[in-house]
Amino acid sequence: MPDLHPADPSALNRARRGRELADLAESGRAVDLLVIGGGITGVGVALDAATRGLSVALVERHDLAFGTSRWSSKLAHGGLRYLATGNVGIARESAVERGILMTRTAPHLVRALPQVVPLLPTVSGFERALVRTGFLAGDALRCSAGTRASVLPRSRHVAAAEAVALAPTMRRAGLRGGLVAWDGQLVDDARLVVAIARTAAAHGAKILTRVGASEVIGTGARLRDELTGEEFTMTARAVVSAAGVWAGQVDPGIRLRPSRGTHLVFDARSFGGLRASLTVPIPGTTNRFVFALPAPHGRVYLGLTDEEAPGPIPDVPAPTDGEVDFLLDTVNRALGTPLTRDDVVGRFAGLRPLLDTGDGDSADLSRSHAVIRGDSGLISVVGGKLTTYRAMAEDAVDAAVASANLPAGRCRTRRLPVVGAAAAPSEGVSPLLFGRYGSEAAAIARADRTPVAAGIDVTRAEFAFAVTHEGALDADDVLDRRTRIGLVAADRERVRAAAQEAVAG
Repeated sequence: MPDLHPADPSALNRARRGRELADLAESGRAVDLLVIGGGITGVGVALDAATRGLSVALVERHDLAFGTSRWSSKLAHGGLRYLATGNVGIARESAVERGILMTRTAPHLVRALPQVVPLLPTVSGFERALVRTGFLAGDALRCSAGTRASVLPRSRHVAAAEAVALAPTMRRAGLRGGLVAWDGQLVDDARLVVAIARTAAAHGAKILTRVGASEVIGTGARLRDELTGEEFTMTARAVVSAAGVWAGQVDPGIRLRPSRGTHLVFDARSFGGLRASLTVPIPGTTNRFVFALPAPHGRVYLGLTDEEAPGPIPDVPAPTDGEVDFLLDTVNRALGTPLTRDDVVGRFAGLRPLLDTGDGDSADLSRSHAVIRGDSGLISVVGGKLTTYRAMAEDAVDAAVASANLPAGRCRTRRLPVVGAAAAPSEGVSPLLFGRYGSEAAAIARADRTPVAAGIDVTRAEFAFAVTHEGALDADDVLDRRTRIGLVAADRERVRAAAQEAVAG
């Protein structure tokens, strides 16, 4: 077991959950703020409120990062796409929040990633000029957001040899070099959610997973312990719903129009040691691309689609065959040897909680967020995207404070690091482990270094840490959200017994 302080105030585990849930049920005391939803926005709200001095309880029916927050492209976008469509405000907000993530909030979890657009014969002179202009605008956006070039380098044109070095399986016939720009990449979106939740817990917030909420109004909700079936009514001075695509189930007055973003998972060998995001323009569009992204555990993620997803909201969305073919067809335009379905080792899809504006297709809907006060006083924060979670949380807490006249201080999260935040690893800590745990990596490295299975770069100490400090309650929590081993079915089966053993203690 990792050699961390036994009284670590950020540690989330089954015992702490039980104590804090019992305290809420038995005391009958109202909290200042009840947060519904344990995704990136919900934990952001909990952290913002707790650091303002408010008493906070967050409830999540499943696990932290169970919904859309674990299905992203793992990018901290700078807003270039929004700039291309004239949404200057959203673009700048994205660039500012990206810089905060990379330099203050979680520098160990977000790294600079080059993205290379290959200049192949299929890319016209107009398209090349359009991409280059967009990249230069992205540079200006980075500067206006105050992010130094030492954090995110300037865009540039590279020769064919350098482009191929970044993406070795790139098609070489007729290649005229590439255009390279830089963006932020999350080591893991779910790990960011867990780190924020733990930081909120360290500041006194009660983070309660496997707790469902019903009959939600602006002053409380009926809570149900999903592990025991026990229920109780909880009162709060204000309630914020950060339920993502399920927001309409919490407040029927909320109308969303979800869109599905699908990714495919490949063994990294299929892309020959990819060192950048291979970025391929989607034919017939001016500001949409498909990305092949280097990922943990020796994998590559290929995405992203933007398809209407009407109907009931599933717990785990599924890609369609049409989306799989679209992604393969698009990326193969830039590859020397085409990929096939046989090369795909996993796939995942997430639903974007877009506000229903009543017109346009899902790709055209605004990615801006909204804070809405319902008839009962319930405050819902909807829309937006992962990169801007902190700004969304700040707006939601501001609304709750004003609505209920809460005795809160000013927002502190703009300069607040999460647990583990560090700019560089300490001596003897591998970059791999540091990228997952930051300053906590040294203690994990001193514990059980035995791999959970041959060929998988996760140790038994990491499984143990997921249970003792990161709130994992079952094997799926460990495999699907504390690590991403579960994205590949064959890997999941090889390590499931080790995950169950860790949970059993």
